[in-house]
Amino acid sequence: MPAKPPASDPVQDAPEVSAPKKSAVGLPAITHALRAAQQQMGVRRTALTLLRVNQPNGFDCPGCAWPEPGKTHTAEFCENGAKAVAEEATLRRVTRAFFAEHPVAELRERSGYWLGQQGRLTEPMYLAEGATHYTPIGWNAALDLIADELKALDSPDEAAFYTSGRTSNEAAFVYQLFAREFGTNNLPDCSNMCHESSGYALGDTIGVGKGSVLLEDLEKADLIIVAGQNPGTNHPRMLTALEGAKRAGTKIMTINPLPEAGMQNFHNPQTPRGLAGPGTSLTDLFLQIRLGGDQALFRLLNKLLLERDGATDDAFIRDHTHGFQDFATAARTATWDETLEATGLTREAIESALEMILASRSIIVCWAMGLTQHKNSVPAIQEIVNFLLLRGNIGRPGAGVCPVRGHSNVQGDRTMGIVERPTPQLLDALEREFGFTPPREHGLDVVDTIRALRDDRVKVFFAVGGNFVSATPDSDLTEAALTRARLTVQISTKLNRSHCVTGRRALILPTLGRTERDRSPEGDEQFVTVEDSMGMVHASRGRLAPAGPQLRSETAILCDLARRVLGPGSATPWEEFAADYGRIRDAVARVVPGFTDFNTKVARPGGFALPHPPRDSRTFPTATGKANFTAEPLTWPHVPEGRLLLQTLRSHDQYNTTIYGLDDRYRGIKNGRRVVFVHPEDAQRLGLPDGSYADLTSEWTDGSERTAPGFRVVHYPTAPGCAAAYYPETNVLVPLDSTADRSNTPTSKSLIVRLTPTGPDAT
Repeated sequence: MPAKPPASDPVQDAPEVSAPKKSAVGLPAITHALRAAQQQMGVRRTALTLLRVNQPNGFDCPGCAWPEPGKTHTAEFCENGAKAVAEEATLRRVTRAFFAEHPVAELRERSGYWLGQQGRLTEPMYLAEGATHYTPIGWNAALDLIADELKALDSPDEAAFYTSGRTSNEAAFVYQLFAREFGTNNLPDCSNMCHESSGYALGDTIGVGKGSVLLEDLEKADLIIVAGQNPGTNHPRMLTALEGAKRAGTKIMTINPLPEAGMQNFHNPQTPRGLAGPGTSLTDLFLQIRLGGDQALFRLLNKLLLERDGATDDAFIRDHTHGFQDFATAARTATWDETLEATGLTREAIESALEMILASRSIIVCWAMGLTQHKNSVPAIQEIVNFLLLRGNIGRPGAGVCPVRGHSNVQGDRTMGIVERPTPQLLDALEREFGFTPPREHGLDVVDTIRALRDDRVKVFFAVGGNFVSATPDSDLTEAALTRARLTVQISTKLNRSHCVTGRRALILPTLGRTERDRSPEGDEQFVTVEDSMGMVHASRGRLAPAGPQLRSETAILCDLARRVLGPGSATPWEEFAADYGRIRDAVARVVPGFTDFNTKVARPGGFALPHPPRDSRTFPTATGKANFTAEPLTWPHVPEGRLLLQTLRSHDQYNTTIYGLDDRYRGIKNGRRVVFVHPEDAQRLGLPDGSYADLTSEWTDGSERTAPGFRVVHYPTAPGCAAAYYPETNVLVPLDSTADRSNTPTSKSLIVRLTPTGPDAT
């Protein structure tokens, strides 16, 4: 039998700390994964469920977006994937009795971990204005209430429709279609907070805002550079792909402020060498860079390449690129002094990196949020593109850009049209297919949605999945802004903080998970599709019985709501879409480029790859018709004396804002999350002994300050001058207006903070 959820929050004020690990996965990962799964699902359900994860006829893991190999293993999941599946397929239930027992004010005081451990939501719940408790509500009454509220708005732009990455392609398509037929482009999504900077940088430079490599390219590369990413925690199955590349002769360079166990040594749990042997040493060169110094590093590398005879691919530059001279002029201004200051690296380390680069013909650069959440994120990624273009490393096997997306199908949501700044081509296609005139004005992204809620310009907030309150910056401001809404609606599988911080009225609409069987009204089994981090689209089929008889799929909920809001004047076949997802895919095939014969292609095991002109034919759909070199001004964070540069990050025991447990065994943390990792020399200079406690206060340019209290100081081998702490506990420190240039992504990886000692030993 599965373990019961905790009755009260565990104490987290005295975490245990040990030395960080220097290797990852192996037998401990199997043990932790199976223990977590059995606690939630029981033994038999664990076996039946985990063996279907990421299989051709199974369901796509609700965790990360790493692609499946052509030949899947019997156990094609990682530790955190198993935990994600277990929390969705759990036997624990949140019923009306739970809500009767716990007032919303009490739930607000609970931790995100405790809320998530209570189990699956089972029926629609309603919080009336002035009420203290959620109470049950029928589906018809709930959807009519939302429809009435939306139709009563003075403008469609007074509503915002948020999306999480786990939404299927089919649900995402009907969601954006509904919002635009309703009359708004207010479609903020989780991409706004993670890889938006990648999209802007890649769209401008190569014409496609996605990665240009496929999984098989990793083993064809001479060099893989992993920058600002921790695969061991965030994308553990990537470690298997990197191990395969190493065995094929690929070198790996890691650029990161923190040494990460998975990139040091990987024990593959599916091989004897991984279980009982020495594992595989992955990183050949580790560059421990200061936060925000990546643009400076790649600019200097580009200068050094320009100065080496024969180091550049002159034919590729001539035939396929634009703007080389301006780029080269800017690159040649790079100096060793400014690069060493910005990066904190030694000259010897950078020269070693250069020699590794010169010895490699085909190079892939992978990155994640360690690069995308700084003020200079877009120019930094553009400098990486410059680096690859210089040697012709886009459009050939074993080479290219590889932004590694986080949440499963976050990339597919964007492909389906979940974007606040839609292209004219998308809007024209929707108009041709569905016979209405979509709005052309740009809508609101996440940051602008929070501002609009704060300023009473958005009055209805509707979310499909996710945990908006805990994922967003400036937590106190965001929570206050949401409470100003007339109505907040959450389509969810599990309880989270966004159900406790509500508008004047609130609804919780329970939905099916990826693991569960989805039947049409006639009883036919349906499947959905997802797009992985490398542009592969494949089917996902849930097999478990739904967690409760009242659960509906996201697609069915959205189609039913659209029918009620838009009425008989809508020509969109909403009821047919809900009854047969194949009809949705037929419409997608006519609207979204690359999806011709969608239903036929996705029926094949493994699905199909979306076209990518830079990768497929070295053609670049940019304004110039070529790949664009760029020459942005060089910037990096400058930190005042007595302050540190803080990055927020995940514990190993979490995925995004879902907290699976209170341990981070790779970093040596047990039973706690309010810890701050500080270099021992910085800690000594600031008077912070190991094990002492401090308040974290961020300082913003307008003079405002934000404080997160009570963090245990952990002396840790991070880059000097830098610190790290877990989110969402530190999201309160991120000013709403501190965003990346152009992409408007919160700068969660470069916060200027001071640490104030607290407790009896504070002076």
